Amino acid sequence: MSAGKRRLQEAKSVLVDLGFPRSQCNDRTALCLLALLDLSPTTSWGEAQCPLVGITPIMEWVRRRYRVKYAPNTRETIRRQSMHQFVEAGIALYNPDKPDRPTNSPNVVYQIEPTLLLVLKSFSTNEYRIRLESYLGQRQTLTDMYARARQMNLVPVSTADGKQFQLSPGKHSTLIKAIVEEFGQRFAPGGELVYVGDTADKFGYFDQEIVARLGVSLNRHGKMPDVVIYFRDRNWLLLVESVTSRGPIDGKRHAELSELFSNSSAGLVFVSAFPDRRVFLRHLEVIAWETEVWIAAAPSHMIHFDGIRFLGPYGKSRS
Repeated sequence: MSAGKRRLQEAKSVLVDLGFPRSQCNDRTALCLLALLDLSPTTSWGEAQCPLVGITPIMEWVRRRYRVKYAPNTRETIRRQSMHQFVEAGIALYNPDKPDRPTNSPNVVYQIEPTLLLVLKSFSTNEYRIRLESYLGQRQTLTDMYARARQMNLVPVSTADGKQFQLSPGKHSTLIKAIVEEFGQRFAPGGELVYVGDTADKFGYFDQEIVARLGVSLNRHGKMPDVVIYFRDRNWLLLVESVTSRGPIDGKRHAELSELFSNSSAGLVFVSAFPDRRVFLRHLEVIAWETEVWIAAAPSHMIHFDGIRFLGPYGKSRS
């Protein structure tokens, strides 16, 4: 057996020791563990390290050290089906250098949990089983502690009717919070929150009952707006994009959303929300006509982009 295959088998046995289900003790997850430890086929377990490493660097490390090449489109699989489980189990720390880093940041990093590192450094020695037993005895406490630390960085959101939920950290979520708590309550008082997207979970908040009542059949492959609010008093459906990095509602996005909500019995209102004027001016030239603009830094005002009415739906045909 080659050194690489032997090391891979060792990593899988570690995953079994840590209580992972057999189905997850696969090559992909074992290679992720080895990358977190910077453990090449010929490096001893005692030399294991604790680098800060992201998904793409993990894939590149695996390619160089173990000659296993993952296609670019497997990045999300590695994140969701290997690294996410490591974080949830307390085996890896998520952004320990900057806990409030946005979930969709390209700089997201992971690091092996330091107590576990000391255990794994003793792998294949007489100390390993003793250290492993001690670690497993306190692991739930460690997992809970790290989970609480992650929880502290989430963005809390409260709806007008008292519902509460949390979004992953970042400027995008902070602006979504302002859309729900300030824009919605100012310009659609009594409006019902239908949907909120999250960078970590596409459906951060979703009231399927309202959607069904409006006759909307959503295509899961369609790209939802960041926030959807139903203004029952006027039978309006407000489709709001939170613009911090990606674009506002331009002509193309207007057509996409119109198609996605084409069966709605409520009139569609399109809104691009910005954190401040600086970001707004960066996107000014592409904002679609017959849409609205809201700026969180001046929450009591709106900017109307032409059309025959201010803050209201238009017919299906656009002039």
